[in-house]
Amino acid sequence: MPDKRLTTTPVRTVMIGCGRMALGHLRAMLAQRDTTQVQVICEPAEAAYAKACELFAEQGLAPPPNEPDLERMLAHHAHELDAAFIITPHAYHFAQTTACLEVGLDVLLEKPMVVSAPEAERLIETRNRTGRLLVVAFPGSLSPQIRHAVQLLRSSELGPILTIAGMSWESWRTPNIGTWRQQPELSGGGFFFDTGAHMLNTITDLADEEFAEVAAWFDPRGTPVEILGVVMARLRSGALVTMHACGDTCTRSTADVRVFCREGVIFTDIWGKFLNVQRPGQPQPEPVTLPASMGVWQQFLAVRAGVIANPCPPEVGLRMARLWDAIRASAAQGGTVIQLGSG
Repeated sequence: MPDKRLTTTPVRTVMIGCGRMALGHLRAMLAQRDTTQVQVICEPAEAAYAKACELFAEQGLAPPPNEPDLERMLAHHAHELDAAFIITPHAYHFAQTTACLEVGLDVLLEKPMVVSAPEAERLIETRNRTGRLLVVAFPGSLSPQIRHAVQLLRSSELGPILTIAGMSWESWRTPNIGTWRQQPELSGGGFFFDTGAHMLNTITDLADEEFAEVAAWFDPRGTPVEILGVVMARLRSGALVTMHACGDTCTRSTADVRVFCREGVIFTDIWGKFLNVQRPGQPQPEPVTLPASMGVWQQFLAVRAGVIANPCPPEVGLRMARLWDAIRASAAQGGTVIQLGSG
């Protein structure tokens, strides 16, 4: 089929999932009528679809039709679509993304990409075979701050990475009791794989290499999923990594990431909201001035138009999935060190 990416007309898209996270993205998309046309919605919950319709009404737009069944939606509407934005429970990502790629749609996929490394490997194979675009909607990897930090690290300007430390904390346990986020068959994990997935991804992106060894401990705090988690790991280069996740504290979502190199230290967070760098002779880290990050949908459109390279391709998702598989395996065995293969 003809390549639809380089076009001056609005990108015709389907929103697959209209839950709480999706509504924020949808509000931003509806403000971009010159670049975006939401053609159809795929949402099984009538209440969620009704809330999405309210956003269209606020913009003076008629809401698009809702086809709750993904297979029927693709059968009836794929020919009139260019892209899909998938924002659904984590366990659905693999099958839904596969189906969209197979019918020729480019996909922006909400984090985390998938729930296991085998799913990630198969998704990359499908992306390669279909030739479509797949971008994972991690704000960290999509931010100018993390992209600049990656460039600094790759240039060796700061010397080799010695250690990386990440922390993520939030009052997450109680507000999510009874939701799909605490149902492991849908979520693939708890706090460490929900908000903490941003930490996993950003550290994986910054490190730009595979992990060699991982040890992890979880505490479910009376829930079916991990609420507290600590990880100690070693990269193939020998650099050491620690990650700490606390989902049962008193604050809103907060985070910290530091990369310690021989000739400098990078300070950021798991979403790439800021970037500070401390170099030899500087008493304090200094902010790096960069353009504000575009929203994830705008980044997707820029990648799709060939304006920028894909900042968060499924290869980053695969590396993160391998790390998450090792973390889960170690935690299930009480912190046993897991050796990762050479794949």
